[in-house]
Amino acid sequence: MTKKPLIAAKGLSVHYALRGNLIGPKPYVGAVENVDIEIAPGSFFGLVGESGSGKTTLGRAMLRAAPISRGDVVFDDGEVSYSLKRLGKKELKDYRKRAQLIFQDPYAALSPRMTVRDIIAEPLEVMGLTKNRAETDERVREIAAKCRLNVEHLRRFPHAFSGGQRQRISIARALVSGPKFIVADESVAALDVSIQADVLNLLKAIQKDMGLTFLFISHDLSVVAHVCDHVAVMYLGRIVETAPTRTLFSGPRHPYTKALLSAIPSLDPDDRGKAQKLEGEIPSPTNPPPGCKFQTRCPVAIDRCRVEEPILEVAGVEHKVACHRWQELAD
Repeated sequence: MTKKPLIAAKGLSVHYALRGNLIGPKPYVGAVENVDIEIAPGSFFGLVGESGSGKTTLGRAMLRAAPISRGDVVFDDGEVSYSLKRLGKKELKDYRKRAQLIFQDPYAALSPRMTVRDIIAEPLEVMGLTKNRAETDERVREIAAKCRLNVEHLRRFPHAFSGGQRQRISIARALVSGPKFIVADESVAALDVSIQADVLNLLKAIQKDMGLTFLFISHDLSVVAHVCDHVAVMYLGRIVETAPTRTLFSGPRHPYTKALLSAIPSLDPDDRGKAQKLEGEIPSPTNPPPGCKFQTRCPVAIDRCRVEEPILEVAGVEHKVACHRWQELAD
C-alpha cells in the first residue's frame, strides 16, 4: 500500500462470551479472529464472504460499535490519530463525527415518526455541530441536494418514499456530520437491481466529491467488482485473501475465493452450471475446526490443512492469501 492508511485493523479479534460453567474457562464466540487490513484514504474497500463470516462484526469494530477483544484499530486522518481500543468518551464522541454507518435495510433504519428533515438533522443536533436551527437547515439542504433529495422531500415522512429514496435519506444522514470514513453494510442488498445501480453510482459520485473512504460490505461479488478498488475475502472470522479488485477477479489464489467467483451468475448459456459447489455449511464460530477453518469444505485440503492454520502471505503486489497450497494450485 503506497498511501498511509486512514484506518487499519491490527491483529483485531472480537469475542462474545457465552454462558458456561462456573468452573474453567468461559466459552466464547470468535466472531473476528486476528484480522489485519489497511484502508487507504479515498479508497472504496470491499469486504465479501458468506453470511456468518464476520463481515458486519468487523465493520462494527472499526466503528467502535463492537467490543475489541484483542488487537486494535488505528484511525489517522492527519488531524487526529486514535487507537479505538483506548478511546475515552471525549475522543469517542469526536470519532463518531469522523466515522459513520449506512445501514442495510432502508425500511427499518428510519424512524416513521420523524420527517426527513429531522432524520438528517439529528446527528447535527446530537453532536452539537451547528449553532442554531438556520445553520442546521442549511446543512441539511446541502447534504440532501448531494443525495438527490429536494426541499419538498424534507417535509415528508419515510412511508412516502420508495426503497431507493429511503436509502438516499440514510446516506444523507450518514454524511451530514462530515465524516471521513463510511461503513456501508450491505447498503444495496434490499434494493431492486436497477435501483442498486443508481445508489452505487451515487455513492461513487459522493466519494469523489467529498473525498470519502468506504468499507463496503457485501455478499454480491458483481456489485463489489463494479465499485471497489480493493477487496478482502472473509471466512469464519478470518481474512483468507486480499488484493486489488482487478487482481483478485483475474487471478484468485484461495479455493474459497475461487468458489465465490465461480458462483457469479453469467448471461452466457455456455457458462451456466460451471459454478464450483461448496459442500456443507460454514462451521459454527463457537466450535471452529482445527487447522485451516475452510478445510471442512475445501476440495483440495490435505492433512497439513487439518492441523496447521495458514497465515496471510504475500502472493503478489498488494496481494495476500492464507492457504498452504496456493503456490502449487496457482496454475
